[in-house]
Amino acid sequence: MGRYPGPMSATPLKAPVSVLVLTRNEEANIGTCLASVSWAGEVFVVDSCSTDRTVEMSESQGAKVFTHPFEGYARQRNWALDNVPFSHEWVLMLDADEQVPASLAEEIRSVLHERSRNHAGYYLKRRFFFLGRWLKHGGLYPTWILRLFRHGLVRFEDRPLNEHAILDGTAGYLEQPFDHRDRKSLSDWITRHNRYAGLEAEEFFQETLAGGYGLSLQAAFCGSQAERKRWIKLNVWNRLPLLLRPFLFFLRNYFLKLGFLDGRAGLTYHILWSFWYPFLVSARILEKQQRDPSSAGLRARPPEGRPLATVAGAAQGPRN
Repeated sequence: MGRYPGPMSATPLKAPVSVLVLTRNEEANIGTCLASVSWAGEVFVVDSCSTDRTVEMSESQGAKVFTHPFEGYARQRNWALDNVPFSHEWVLMLDADEQVPASLAEEIRSVLHERSRNHAGYYLKRRFFFLGRWLKHGGLYPTWILRLFRHGLVRFEDRPLNEHAILDGTAGYLEQPFDHRDRKSLSDWITRHNRYAGLEAEEFFQETLAGGYGLSLQAAFCGSQAERKRWIKLNVWNRLPLLLRPFLFFLRNYFLKLGFLDGRAGLTYHILWSFWYPFLVSARILEKQQRDPSSAGLRARPPEGRPLATVAGAAQGPRN
């Protein structure tokens, strides 16, 4: 499922777009990712001091590699946008475990040549794979993420996780999806989400006790998918009893959103992502409250951050 473009020689005319990929120890994924964007005019990799063969593999496939110590997901993205010498007006941002099928590559070519003046950026929909299966249900598809945009018109929220792209201008939507296929082991996934849980707990306290974040997208129930998710997070999710949240999230995703239709892969994923992960986040919050009694009696309230009145799109969507 999802034919990817072939070697660079198979595409004689490069598309006028700069691809940006952020990496750290991604030798399991980077080869497939870069092969899928061989049609692009140039490819940049911003690496966070990998200790495996990520840099070597990237350079061998023609990517220009920059190294910058990791300071956080949003800050890494903003650093790349500020310091990478893009030659093209348009930037396509990917993660190392993502790929661009040939159908999306052709649509991007068409957009850049025929409709490039219409919008400042475009939402792409993500097709998420787990244990070799595309998870079509469970609220995972389509997840719309702002990934194609004009250079200089995007900044990312400065928050530890769940960062969104703030676009200065209007956005369109492309029809063809891109793929998320992580070739790392399940142990890596669990280790990564254990780290994410600490960051999610940090966000919870910032949003409920410290007034949120200064640079933030608008939370709007009737807005874009990203704005609606942020509204639900601030006004519903953060107000729910902590140990009830994972049960409700699993019920929503696995039953109400039909996650059970994705077979064993869907069951495994939703037990991990829809139940275990939010339970771990809640446990980390409770741990913090126990260590700091002043936060034990907090009541969630809307943040007092300054939302920008511009189009916003998720950089990653939910951390999968």
